[in-house]
Amino acid sequence: MGPIIGPKNGLEKSLPYNTVMSHITPLCLIYYCYGSSKPSSIPGPDPSTEQDGNLPDISRAGSLHEYLLDLHKTYGDIASFWMGRQFVVSICSPELFKEHQNVFDRPPELFKLFETFLGPKSIQYANKGDGRKRRNNYDKMLAHEKLKEYYHIFQNVADDLEKKWGQLVKEEHIPLGQYMSAFAIKVVLNTLFGEYFTTDKEILAFRRNYDICWSELERSLTDQPDPDSPRVKAFEDANKIITSLIKKAIEHRKKVPPNSDSELLIDSLIDNASDEEELLSDAITYAVGGFHTTGNVLTWGFYFLATHEDFQEKAVKEIKQVLGNENVDASNMSRLKYLHQILDETMRCAVVAPWAARFQDFDSELGGHKIPKNTPVIHALGVSLQNEKYFPLPNKFDPDRFNTENSKGRPSMAFQPFGFAGKRVCPGYRFAYAEAIVCLVTLLRKFKVKMVEGQVVTPVHGLVTHPEEEIWVKIQKR
Repeated sequence: MGPIIGPKNGLEKSLPYNTVMSHITPLCLIYYCYGSSKPSSIPGPDPSTEQDGNLPDISRAGSLHEYLLDLHKTYGDIASFWMGRQFVVSICSPELFKEHQNVFDRPPELFKLFETFLGPKSIQYANKGDGRKRRNNYDKMLAHEKLKEYYHIFQNVADDLEKKWGQLVKEEHIPLGQYMSAFAIKVVLNTLFGEYFTTDKEILAFRRNYDICWSELERSLTDQPDPDSPRVKAFEDANKIITSLIKKAIEHRKKVPPNSDSELLIDSLIDNASDEEELLSDAITYAVGGFHTTGNVLTWGFYFLATHEDFQEKAVKEIKQVLGNENVDASNMSRLKYLHQILDETMRCAVVAPWAARFQDFDSELGGHKIPKNTPVIHALGVSLQNEKYFPLPNKFDPDRFNTENSKGRPSMAFQPFGFAGKRVCPGYRFAYAEAIVCLVTLLRKFKVKMVEGQVVTPVHGLVTHPEEEIWVKIQKR
């Protein structure tokens, strides 16, 4: 058995306090405070301090996901804790997920961190009728039927990546995350925004400036720069470039509108956004959301295959048997069952999306307990994905746990890597599976992927779980 990921195997180390706070602090700063008295019978620890609540405990755990693992182990499937003075509930079982599956609204404050980047009118913050209407308008551009039109773009981008890797066969160190991120960015910009992003110049500019913005957003929460500092200027300049690129793509599309049978997401955004600010915010949101998770899924997927040669060879065997020399398309995608299992196990074992959250603006009940209105309810997706009841030896990477036989009797709600509540599942989950499988097929057909020796791979559990440092691989032609 090759390297595996999880707090029990010794690969992880505690994260610094500022890394933990980067995704938690906004809740403490903005949410209404109930005070020190516990407003519900839900079990959970007392605050460590009156001011900070259980934030010091989260810091010691290493991340919110790791804290939730310990919390639920101690207090059960529904537990409470304090983010500063804010009372928070967390749930982790299929049964409780089912009780909460119709809740649509999510706390806008949870994503306040990204407002300067995505814009205040982003669909991230849209709830109730406005949120549902926007999802209904845009989801159809990522639905199954529409997806059929994108496979040739997925394949073109994957073929370009294969050529690049073909020139790197003799290289001893290939930065896996860098190439997977570039693939995912190029795919999403090409498929969702049209021909404006057909050249590498704009794509590279988008990626370079996105990296600057994301890094500064996380850093600034606990290390606030002076308003006139070079850091602020770098963020503002990068943000302006990304905004300018998306604006140009929108204007280009307006000038050269498509035929009715070749509309893309950008066209639906143009037709349905309430104003230019909302249009720009949602365009940036979908651009970022469309590649960030998939790039990390592919990075972790190739990492696991590089550390498990037997699984890699089993995947290649399936590719030969199912496809022969054909490319992946809508007619054969579902027959690549083992590759789907690899992706499912990658998302489960790497805990790519550790948690989600919802709230209701009225008093409610969950698991037999009162939930006061406006209480954030965290869906501890990562805890469920590591539940030994449904996933024995949860820190072991084993795609066979998702075959038909081993999946029998497992509640569907136990595996929800893309979220579930209020039909607010990630809108691009089908899109993500399709582009990831095209990439896996294209590269695995041509190359054996192996790890560069001597690496310690450490996950960082943020909104998306990513490696703390670049993963380096080497390749060999088949």
